[in-house]
Amino acid sequence: MGKVQCNHCHLSFDDGVMIKEGDLNFCCKGCQGVYHLLKDDGLESFYDKLGNKTISPPIEINDDVQRFDTKSFEDTFITETNNGFKQIDLIIEGIHCAACVWLNEKVLYETPGIISADINFTNNKAKIIWDNEKINLSDIILKIRSIGYNAYAYDASVADEQAVKSKREYFIRMMVAVFASMNIMMLAVAKYTGFFTGIDEQIRNYIHIAEFILATPVLFYSGWIFFRGAYFGLKNKILNMDFLVSSGASLTYIYSLFVMFGAKGESYFDSVVMIITFVLVGKYLEVIGKKSAVDTLDKIKSSIPLEATIVEDGVKKTVALNNIKVGDTIEIRSGEKVCIDGVITSGEGSFDESSLTGESIPVFKKMGDNIFSGTINNDSLIRYEATKTYKDSTLSSIVTLLEESLSSKPEIEYKANEVSKGFTVSILTLSLLTFLVWYFFGIDLGFDYEGTNHFEKSFIVAISVIVIACPCALALATPIASLIGISELAKKGLLFKEAKFIETLAKADTLVLDKTGTITKGELKVKRAKIKDENIHKLNLLYSLLEASNHPISKSVKKYLEAKYDNLQLKNIYGVKNIQAKGMIGKYENVEGKTFHLLGGNIELLKDNKINYKFDSSNSVYIFAINRRVIATFELADEIKEDAKELISYAKANDINVVMLTGDNEDVAKKVASKVGIDNFVANVDPIGKAKYIKKLKEEGKIVIMAGDGINDSVALASSDISVAMGNSADITISVSDVVLLNNSLQSLKEAFEISKRTFKFIKQNLLLSLVYNMITIPLAMAGFVIPLVAAASMSLSSLLVVANSMRIKMKK
Repeated sequence: MGKVQCNHCHLSFDDGVMIKEGDLNFCCKGCQGVYHLLKDDGLESFYDKLGNKTISPPIEINDDVQRFDTKSFEDTFITETNNGFKQIDLIIEGIHCAACVWLNEKVLYETPGIISADINFTNNKAKIIWDNEKINLSDIILKIRSIGYNAYAYDASVADEQAVKSKREYFIRMMVAVFASMNIMMLAVAKYTGFFTGIDEQIRNYIHIAEFILATPVLFYSGWIFFRGAYFGLKNKILNMDFLVSSGASLTYIYSLFVMFGAKGESYFDSVVMIITFVLVGKYLEVIGKKSAVDTLDKIKSSIPLEATIVEDGVKKTVALNNIKVGDTIEIRSGEKVCIDGVITSGEGSFDESSLTGESIPVFKKMGDNIFSGTINNDSLIRYEATKTYKDSTLSSIVTLLEESLSSKPEIEYKANEVSKGFTVSILTLSLLTFLVWYFFGIDLGFDYEGTNHFEKSFIVAISVIVIACPCALALATPIASLIGISELAKKGLLFKEAKFIETLAKADTLVLDKTGTITKGELKVKRAKIKDENIHKLNLLYSLLEASNHPISKSVKKYLEAKYDNLQLKNIYGVKNIQAKGMIGKYENVEGKTFHLLGGNIELLKDNKINYKFDSSNSVYIFAINRRVIATFELADEIKEDAKELISYAKANDINVVMLTGDNEDVAKKVASKVGIDNFVANVDPIGKAKYIKKLKEEGKIVIMAGDGINDSVALASSDISVAMGNSADITISVSDVVLLNNSLQSLKEAFEISKRTFKFIKQNLLLSLVYNMITIPLAMAGFVIPLVAAASMSLSSLLVVANSMRIKMKK
């Protein structure tokens, strides 16, 4: 027994306990793990610095999993949910089909301490939420590894690199199979021709040997992914689609070996090759189909710059987006993209917002206006103050929402997964029964396999049953359609936070709409104004109170004052409080210490504050009072959105009941409702009243969609089955909403209904196709009408049929 040196710690040890890896020698798994960790992180220069020195070997742990529990790792990759649970995005390596996703999710969901585990079928990204008091992240990683997959923290650049690597490896395996299948089919032509016309026994044996040489690498190299998936499925007591493919191909291969070595019958090496090839080609085409569906997400991601120019004390410097803080001054030149949301502090110009809203006409922005990440500065030098961090900015939030929506699943998919759970066991049982019936009873309803013995005939029919069954089509039916639906919705400026909302929207029977900013443009214009006291000091107080509000009425009155008076100034008012659906109150103290009580809003706000003032109008009203004395009144009217009537007509034509909820007065509500064709409306309702109305509809069994744009709508939105926020909504409204209309267009909401209904229809079609396929082909195989080669082609065809049918979602009627 000799001495060797460890490639990591440089200590000498007996070669009897050596861990050898090619030319490398390690004294323990710890050294081996650290060596690869340094190599993977590009830190091999450590060994140059170490020279001939020795170091203590690391404490032996299970590879590198303990790093997942470190504080630095948590700060970088782990977030905390509202419920106090931990959440992380992982990339899971080794997933090659929908069945792999199902296997990982099943194992993770059954692990104590894991709250949820949703895997994105398109990019293998897993969103995992767990209770850190019951399980550590390292234990979750070990669980994933135990079933034959690997996991690491999600990083967009690394994920793309891994995806390219995986696709390349997959392609090589497929091409090996394609090359072998092309050659083996030429041999098969000679063999089957000789079968009918006569062939020398020695030539026949040579053909068997040649087929064996071609089939072996296809089965054990190209088909390795199926064996691997089947092994880890069995290890976790799960029979999956990989088991069907690998068992069918293996049994056929073993039987053909017996024939090659002298047993009576015909070899089926060609069927082995074609089974693997057809399924691999089908899977590769699935990947291509999925890639075309996520192009929208890739396009949006490419709109995000990697760094920005900030100005500090007059000095410009380039920094990474993650390092930009709220309040930093950012400079963008003509043609550059806005990287983080902010407010313009210097300069003015037009901005291309088509990446967010789909609107091709540039929007002019000046000092004080908000600009959003992803938009393009067309024509001037602009400086602006960051109002959000990179993570919270508009475009980053859109990407996050899209990725999360692609990870989520509609309710119908969970039902489909339940159906597919016992599928493999059922197929194997049917295959065994088929063999027994054919072998012992001699039932033959199919083709006459002339020249084959009774066992061979029974065996081939049973194999055909295994190969032709396709649980993958059933598992693929919902995610591929949902993926394409989400992608199409995103192109229309519609962000769905979860894919399951497609199903809910398709089934909805009630649409509740806010008035101001939803049915109307929210751009109220002052039609009549009565200012009783034009003292500039009092007008400044009115102007300051209006500045503190984000409500469309306040904005319009402020705009009116700015157009009429040139010398308005903002005063330092305090104690500002928003009274939902009524207005705002505040206070101002002058230099002499005198306090002025300010009030601005509708007539209901005056009544609440015991101010006796009569004012009748069919328009929206804003009344301003100082110390209980009315100073000014404004009557405002809003314009109705051009596409509102079209949405209402569509809803009625599709048996969707439309209700308008508004805090405005009865006359205004009636006028708007009649113009757009709404029969049911509720006026003078506060935010709590809106929420109660929504809950009442739900108690009646209605599936309710609520669309709104103001803070006063947030409670009602949270109460509905699906909440829809307009793109110009307040942040709190967007945060509680399930769907965001980026372009504020009701035409988009109509398209949301159309695409959701179309997507849900195609999901049901896909499920029907996969079920009908299995109901027809499995009995045919059991009856002996299908040979394994045709069965393999049919199985792949069923998956491709589902993908092709889902692509039709993109086609308009």
